[in-house]
Order: sequence, then C-alpha cells, then structure tokens
Amino acid sequence: MPPETHTTTAPPPSPDDITAVLRGVIDPELGSDIVDLGMAKGVRIGADGAVRVTVALTTAGCPLRGQIQRDVRTRIGSMPGVTEVTIDWTELNAEEKAAAMSKARFNARENAPDTMIPPTTRVVSVASGKGGVGKSSVTVNLAVAIAAQGYKVGILDADIWGFSVPRMLGLEGRLAGVEGQIVAEGERPKIAPITAPIGDGHVEVVSMGFLVDAEETALMWRGLMLNRAVQHFLEDVQWSDDLDYLFIDMPPGTGDVAMGLARMLPRAEMIVVTTPALTAQKVAIRAASMAQRSHVRVAGVIENMSAFVCDHGETYALFGSGGGETLARDSGAPLLGQIPLEPSVANGGDVGRPIALGEGPAAEAFRALAERVLTDAVPPTEMAGCSARMLDAAAAALDDLDL
Repeated sequence: MPPETHTTTAPPPSPDDITAVLRGVIDPELGSDIVDLGMAKGVRIGADGAVRVTVALTTAGCPLRGQIQRDVRTRIGSMPGVTEVTIDWTELNAEEKAAAMSKARFNARENAPDTMIPPTTRVVSVASGKGGVGKSSVTVNLAVAIAAQGYKVGILDADIWGFSVPRMLGLEGRLAGVEGQIVAEGERPKIAPITAPIGDGHVEVVSMGFLVDAEETALMWRGLMLNRAVQHFLEDVQWSDDLDYLFIDMPPGTGDVAMGLARMLPRAEMIVVTTPALTAQKVAIRAASMAQRSHVRVAGVIENMSAFVCDHGETYALFGSGGGETLARDSGAPLLGQIPLEPSVANGGDVGRPIALGEGPAAEAFRALAERVLTDAVPPTEMAGCSARMLDAAAAALDDLDL
C-alpha cells in the first residue's frame, strides 16, 4: 500500500513525539500498546515531514495487521508537520515474541488495567468547543444507529454537570453493583451499566443521571471531584467483555475532564461536533487542538444543525454555512456528516426516542453517519481468525510449566 501524503507547513515532530503517539496503538489480541510490547522497531523522520515506521508483528499473517496499520497511519498522519507515513513490516523473532507474550501476560495478571474497558473496544469521545451545538444528541443518535446494526455499544456520560443521556434514551433506574459478584479484600465492587436493547444490538449506559435523586439536581463540584467521578466510571463499571464501541459524551470545552480523559484513555479517538456558524467552528477547533496536543487522534468532524429544509423543498441556512467543512480542513480530519436542522431531533431527545431510529432527513443522516464510522472513520475490531488467542495459549503453556 502506498504511503499516505498530507500537506502541512508545521515543522516535523520529534521521534519522542512519534513514540508517544504509537503508545495509543493497541494490539487488540494482546491488550497492550505496540511500544510496550516491543513491536515498534524504529522511526525515521525526514526534513520534509515524511515519517517511516517499522512495525514487527507477532506473526506475519496476523489478521489484525490491517487495524494496526490504520491506527498507526491515522494517528501519525494527523500530527502537525507530518507529510507522509510509510510502514515497513517485519516479524518478531522467537525471543522477541516470547518477551512480548511475557510482557502482555504480566500486564494482564499483575498490573490490572487502569480501566474496565475491554482492549478490543473502540473508544470514541464526542467533543465540542462550546455548549449548545447538540453534542449529546449526536452521541446518542450515533450510538443507537450503530447498535441497531447488531453492535454492543456503550455510552459514558462524562458531562457530569450537564448529564442528559438518560432522558434522551428514555432510560430510568439506579446504578447498582453487578449481581452475584464476589469482591476480594481491598477491591471495589463493580457497577453494572443500565442496558437496553436497540434493534439487533444493545446500549450500555453510565451517567450521573442514574445516581442523583432528581434530574433537576445541581452538582456543585470542582475539577478534582469531576475527574474522580469519571475515573470511577472508567475503573469500576463492568462493561460487556465483547463491547464493540464506547462513546463518551464529553463536557463542552477543554477543561479538567477533557484533559483527564485524554490522560486516562490514550487509545481513545475523538469526533468533534460543530454547527455551521463560524463562531462555533472557531471554538470547536480548540477541542481538536487539545486532542492533537494530547496525542489523541481526531477521527472526524460532524456538522450538526445544518441547513433546514421545509416541506416545499426550500433550503434555509439558519445558522450560517461552512462551519463543518472549515473545521475539517483546519483540523486535518474528514467531515463525516452533516445533520440537518429538524425539530424531530430535539423532540426525540425530549421524549426518549432518538430520531436515528425513526424516519426523515435527520434519521437518514444519522444512519449514513453510523455507516461512515463503521466502514471508514473508526471501524470495529475484527477478532475472527486471529491466532487462537495467543495470550491465552501462552499463559496456559506457562502455567503448565509452573506445575
């Protein structure tokens, strides 16, 4: 496959910058990043911004090569100053493979992961530079549109102050411990998300709305408490082992929670929501800038509240035009979709029936957006045909030796 090329005026990144970005590339089968596993073998950076990376696979025919390739290319390619990304493939030798397996086994058994999110789950934060652009509505409708196609989708409502996901999905209840769990001494009990079937799949939801007594309750918390609440959601929620996607409804802006999530979830990717208005785009670019500075890949841009089309077919750009295209160009990310301004979107959120499950231009736009995410922007992890779960096989062999 030929290298991907880009146009940029920024200076090339340093080798340390490239290595930091590669720590966000997770081998889905071993559950650790390719730098930690010794799979990232070398980085060369040209004065013109061309980057050449050598990646060693556990086996040359690994079916996950395609996903690792996409992750490496998209993460490095989105860095300022990078004009071209080329990957040279090789294979770990027997000694290196044993070391990688040992490292993965140690990480899995001795160093419990910082979060309960399965390593094969694609984590996507949905962010905006400001409030009022419909970020939560986009999160919910995108999640249910993907779940309706048979996927298991999680939604983490990280907007602790302004939680709205439960109402938009029509869900009620209280978060509680996982039924029948046995908690070891020194461990915290795990929380079961609120789960609801959607089409052929389902959604699993965690929100502060499931912990307060009334939806109108004002949470007067400072940054440290906000970060701690999100950390609990990441560390203590028992998501499905085969969860396909986790969408994180981010609070607006680039404050404590956004920075904390970038640190806690280095493998997450971001979708930025804006409206057509230039003022919204100028604020939204700050979220994209924060992501890039935190080595988080910006997977794409969504323009919400796009032109309104009346019953007679006339189009009205009530909130201006061009914001999504401008943000996509300035951030170096693709424009994934434009959601038309339609009263049914807000009405569906108010009554707990997301428009993505209904009919009309907005519903079609959300379903097209979901298809774009599934096939291009953030495709699901494909585990079928992998090398017989190498980590489990190696662990079993080592256990036999211990006997």
